[in-house]
Amino acid sequence: MAAMTTVPSYTPSLWVRVCHALPRLDLTMQMKDNIFVPDSWEYQQTLLVLSSLSAIALIISLLVVLSFLIHYCCCHRGDRSEGSEEEEEDEDASTGHGYSGKKGRGICCVTWVAVASVTLCCVAIGIGFYGNSEANDGMYQLTSSLLTANYTLASIDLLISDTISGLQLSVSGPLTSMEELFTGSKPFLALTRNCRRLSENVINLLSSISLARSSVDAGLGNDSISGASIIPLTPVPPSVAPTMVPTGGLMPSPFSPGWAANTLMVNEDYRWLSYVLLLLLDLIVCLFILLGLAKQARWLLILMTVLAWLALFLSWGSLGLETATVVALSDFCSDPNTFVVNSTHFNTGTSSDVLDYYLTCSRRMNSPFQQLLTQSQRALSNIHTHLSSLDRNALTQFPKAEKSLREVQQILNSTEGNFHQLVALLNCRGLNKDYIDSLKGLCYDGMEGLLYLSLYSFLSALAFTAILCSLPGAWRSFPSESEEYEDSDSESEDPFTSHQDSKRFLQWQPWL
Repeated sequence: MAAMTTVPSYTPSLWVRVCHALPRLDLTMQMKDNIFVPDSWEYQQTLLVLSSLSAIALIISLLVVLSFLIHYCCCHRGDRSEGSEEEEEDEDASTGHGYSGKKGRGICCVTWVAVASVTLCCVAIGIGFYGNSEANDGMYQLTSSLLTANYTLASIDLLISDTISGLQLSVSGPLTSMEELFTGSKPFLALTRNCRRLSENVINLLSSISLARSSVDAGLGNDSISGASIIPLTPVPPSVAPTMVPTGGLMPSPFSPGWAANTLMVNEDYRWLSYVLLLLLDLIVCLFILLGLAKQARWLLILMTVLAWLALFLSWGSLGLETATVVALSDFCSDPNTFVVNSTHFNTGTSSDVLDYYLTCSRRMNSPFQQLLTQSQRALSNIHTHLSSLDRNALTQFPKAEKSLREVQQILNSTEGNFHQLVALLNCRGLNKDYIDSLKGLCYDGMEGLLYLSLYSFLSALAFTAILCSLPGAWRSFPSESEEYEDSDSESEDPFTSHQDSKRFLQWQPWL
């Protein structure tokens, strides 16, 4: 016998363990557990406290910017009168183009601070693009696994419904006709009735293959078939709260992987687009800063000040959301089986044995459907034996029963084929692989992407804080309209400039 393939396993990453180990405080500053319970108000308080750290950092940034503004606006008033004579000497020593002395040194300092801040912001933007791509890859893997699991569950549902409908057709059609033909022969009639009884037994056994029978019975009745009740086995991210969406009228579970995958894809598109717009905003602010320093235009300075304030608030706000999301995701990824088992058992009434079988897929565990499948296999084998006996002995005496017998045999062959496919799909390896792949996409790539996005938000917030601190100095160092007017007057009074202009004028007047 060939060796069994290794069942894929999941181990929380280092970042998951580090974030999961962070202390948790509620609004009353009391320590709380880090168990993932998203519906609990106490757990939500811990996330609010962690996200409020970014609000505290925003207040600190505002105080720093305000202190620099006070420093430039108030503390330098006295320096203007004291340094007026020195500035006049510096202006006399200059050629009339550019600045030197204290004003030149101020512009140089502001320029270097702005360049360093823009460089830091560009590094943060690069990290943000990488983190956004990693998070997108993780969500893509999660949605792909969910869609694969949904396809498997739909296949199980289809196989069970086709098998049951085929057996019901054989019971109501050919077997009934054979009973009418074999009325005068008790042995053949007994074999035919045994085939009917075994077919009804297989129908009942396959109808009982359900992981959430209580919800199925309540929603569709005891005669409904739902092999797709395995839906809760695929993890749904904490931010998704799915509703009951039947698939083909046979899937009443509130945890549909197909519905969750479609919802996640739509939300991921919005999330990706939001971060792209935020990154482009930061890039535009950096370009305006460089352009404003090069042109030394105060209207550009006002524009980039407004954009820098907007980017600063967005950076700290996104950092708060990312912090809460990272911590909640680390709590979920540290022990996902516990949350999935508890939520699934509470919402659907699925037995813990079935959940443990599909979540762990251990070689030491037997399938909870093994007994049902074994009984169904034996019943189908007995039906095949009875039909072979009727084919050998009854057709010579009742040739009219050949057509009905061939129809039953054809239905039995298709039923056995569907049954073997059903046994393979009910094995834990396929669904467990989808479960593990979805966890890896969510907890590996998704977690790494969120951490990079958090780093981007932090670095960009620091960069824009430094930029806003340097803007008052830039405003003071930039020339005003009166200074530009005086510079233009001095240039017009320059004899060399006027001589050159007159010479240029004469060159364009050949008749003089």
